[in-house]
Amino acid sequence: MTYVKHDGEWNIPAPHIREDGVWKPICNAWIKKNGSWSLYRSINCFVEYVVIGGGGGGGGHANGDPAGGGGGAGGYRTNILGETSGRSSDAEDPLILDTGIPYYVDIGGGGNGSSTGQDGTPTTFIDIVAAGGGGGAYQNSSGRSGASGGGAGGGGSVTTGGSGTANQGHDGGDHNGGGNGGSGGGGADEEPSNLQQKGGDGIESNITGTPTYRGGGGGSYYGAGGLGGGGKGGVNASATPGTANTGGGGGGKGKVGTTFPNNNTGIGANGGSGVIIFKIPSLYSATFDATIIVSEDNTTIPNFRIYTITDGAGYFTIS
Repeated sequence: MTYVKHDGEWNIPAPHIREDGVWKPICNAWIKKNGSWSLYRSINCFVEYVVIGGGGGGGGHANGDPAGGGGGAGGYRTNILGETSGRSSDAEDPLILDTGIPYYVDIGGGGNGSSTGQDGTPTTFIDIVAAGGGGGAYQNSSGRSGASGGGAGGGGSVTTGGSGTANQGHDGGDHNGGGNGGSGGGGADEEPSNLQQKGGDGIESNITGTPTYRGGGGGSYYGAGGLGGGGKGGVNASATPGTANTGGGGGGKGKVGTTFPNNNTGIGANGGSGVIIFKIPSLYSATFDATIIVSEDNTTIPNFRIYTITDGAGYFTIS
């Protein structure tokens, strides 16, 4: 294997072929050396991805002031060198896909906001699964576990945030029994501290050429959502849903005083749906089943195609 240093980094150069007088890079080549054939792959041909599960829904309240917890963010997984997966873990192993093989994808949905927020559902990219975020707790209750855990409910009880998942997201915030505000949901990159109403922050990625945060936890009560699509908590007004295609957790809901009606506005907000983003060399292209909602960008990053799948389930192939 031969490495070349360019701009301070060592890489495996792409093999080239000459076509119509022009040398063009290719991803793979069979090379005969010492009588044996071996497959040569360029590092530039590895598929980069960001895969995020659906965020958990926020929790709500009953007849008193205590607020429900914020929903946990959906699982965050990536293999991009120099970036991190959820729970401050290293980027995953390189991924190489073959041409002509159908690969399965499925975008996870955000969990519904409710008295106890419902969990988000997982996003699947081939065999890479980003779990759904845990639902935010009902008042005086503990958050649900998930990719990132749902936040604990507010009130007089000592409650805990739901547990997060290794390499995907953080735990939800705990509540030590003091104060009516619930705790924020866990984010892909942050666990809210005890009684912290703000949701945990997500992770920034540059896979599309535009640095963007995704995977923020939902806030509770007066708390803001975490960076990366987490929904804001609500007080005497509806909480804010997690942003679609970020895996953000939904905001948890509370109230102040006795004049605000105790009706269905006491439920938390929905979590945001998941997303799949992957990047391949522009020598290749992908085709998708009609059941998949996808966009392509072949101009922002030279020599690469970026596919963003925002909804649906089905198969794609590379050619």
